[in-house]
Amino acid sequence: MIERYTLPEMGNLWSEAYKLKTWLQVEIAVCEAQAELGYIPSQAVEEIKAKANFDPKRVLEIEAEVRHDVIAFLTNVNEYVGDAGRYIHLGLTSSDVLDTALALQLIASLDVILQRLEDLIQAIRKKAKEHRNTVMIGRSHGIHAEPITFGFKLAGWLAEVLRHQERLQTLRKTIAVGKISGAVGTYANIEPRVEAIACQKLGLKPDTASTQVISRDIHADYVQQLALVAASIERFAVEIRNLQKTDVLEVEEFFAKGQKGSSAMPHKRNPIRSERLTGMARLVRSHAGAALEDIALWHERDISHSSVERVILPDACILTHFMLVEITELVTNLLVYPENMQRNLNCYGGVVFSQKVLLALVEKGASREEAYAIVQENAHTAWNKPEGNFHDLITKDPRVTQKLSPAEIEFCFDPQQHLRHLEQVYQRLGI
Repeated sequence: MIERYTLPEMGNLWSEAYKLKTWLQVEIAVCEAQAELGYIPSQAVEEIKAKANFDPKRVLEIEAEVRHDVIAFLTNVNEYVGDAGRYIHLGLTSSDVLDTALALQLIASLDVILQRLEDLIQAIRKKAKEHRNTVMIGRSHGIHAEPITFGFKLAGWLAEVLRHQERLQTLRKTIAVGKISGAVGTYANIEPRVEAIACQKLGLKPDTASTQVISRDIHADYVQQLALVAASIERFAVEIRNLQKTDVLEVEEFFAKGQKGSSAMPHKRNPIRSERLTGMARLVRSHAGAALEDIALWHERDISHSSVERVILPDACILTHFMLVEITELVTNLLVYPENMQRNLNCYGGVVFSQKVLLALVEKGASREEAYAIVQENAHTAWNKPEGNFHDLITKDPRVTQKLSPAEIEFCFDPQQHLRHLEQVYQRLGI
């Protein structure tokens, strides 16, 4: 991932140095397990732990000659350890180290993502509480529908993010899998007990039935879950973009002092962060597709997945992390304009209260077909006319006034009648 979208908190977890650090963790855990079972001298393990180190530049230098990353790493580690290094990697295949270490990287990345997801949860919750009674128009098909509150809109976001939190907590258990089972997963040169002890030391559980690798459905699940998070962030970003349109302008991204929106048009205040998030979601989703392609490997393993994962796993984690930080800042600093919400709500004299008038007429004895025709006629007369006023037309229509009193008509135009049950939703979410 390019530096522009890589924040150090996540980027460091996908550095070459951190990757090699996890490789060394796995190798040492296996040595400790071997020693506990009496297969290698405990003194040698202590020497390995005291001396083991690596230099990422030196590893790359060796790899340029041997054309094998794990062999290059082991060669460099043995340069530090000396004779005791002969006990490192006994009975292992490269994927024992690679896949087990990858699980450690994915867990560390997921822990950071879960922390940032919690930040987003708190930001949305706070903003929803602030605007739980801020009335605005709800829209379907992009067209005015019926009144809601901005807090209620955010409540939907909150419920969605809480579902992601639950899914990612489950995913953390799913991805915490290691394998120390040899070249085709049969433990031909190493005991299952070594795997069990080593995995326990690393905070992992042994894979149920590995081949040379851990089956890639687990990793595809990981990337798909991140793609789901990104898709929700995109939904929030698209909503902000729509509500920031000049002719709507109910919310707006915070515009910093000194910020400029256009090189040509000084008046511009563009929703650039929301647009960036929309684009990033496309990338994360594309990685989910690639992860699914990685599941089908030849026999007990080939390396067709390897080159793909070198790109998609760090990129998906780094992008999702960046998106979470970005959307959290966006929600926290979002500018909300209740006056514009009120203006839009009353467009064309409150045509959005048409259903209340319809139902009131039906309750007074009109057939649904008759009531619908009366209300639609008045609503369409008011629609898309600067002077259009549905409320005035209704109060002057004898077909309505014969059945409804002035107070009953005014009751239909009270937005609070649409909002009286929202408290139940707020209570469910602690808003």
